[in-house]
Amino acid sequence: MYKYKMIQIPSNITVQMKAHKGNEAAAYMEQVVNKWAADGWEFYRVDAVGVTLQAGCMGASSGKNAEDTSYNVITFRMPA
Repeated sequence: MYKYKMIQIPSNITVQMKAHKGNEAAAYMEQVVNKWAADGWEFYRVDAVGVTLQAGCMGASSGKNAEDTSYNVITFRMPA
């Protein structure tokens, strides 16, 4: 039996061109995973989750359409 923790992270990270090394995504993920591992959480997986943002009453009446976006969620687990 496990308990789980989900952490939402950005789908994209911003890197300055002159600082680009090619491993930024891996370094970012490593930092997040190690932070939670220090508290006893075991990395389990990463999932992409799509979210549709519906326009509110004012936005819908002015013709604003729903917007789709995607987030990445890291799942950690720990024995219960």
